[in-house]
Amino acid sequence: MSSHKFATLRYTALRIGLFVASFAVVWVLAYFRIIPLGVGSSSTVWLLLLAIVISAPLSFVLLRKQRDAMSEQIVSKVDRQRERLAANASQEDGLS
Repeated sequence: MSSHKFATLRYTALRIGLFVASFAVVWVLAYFRIIPLGVGSSSTVWLLLLAIVISAPLSFVLLRKQRDAMSEQIVSKVDRQRERLAANASQEDGLS
């Protein structure tokens, strides 16, 4: 369980890092005019959108293990909350 303690934080940090790396690659490609910069003042928006489109499938493939660990962490927290709610409900039923 301790390996999953910070699973959500780890996945989020890796996802952001993958986006930043994708943006850096896209920016370098645009700087050297390998890909178009965009139209008018839309260059930054274009580069951000392109980085999102690139990083999304990469994170789906590369971060599978971290996503599964995050999912396990969330499911265990939800299960604990359900148990607490059920225990509280049964205590209230016993009081009335």
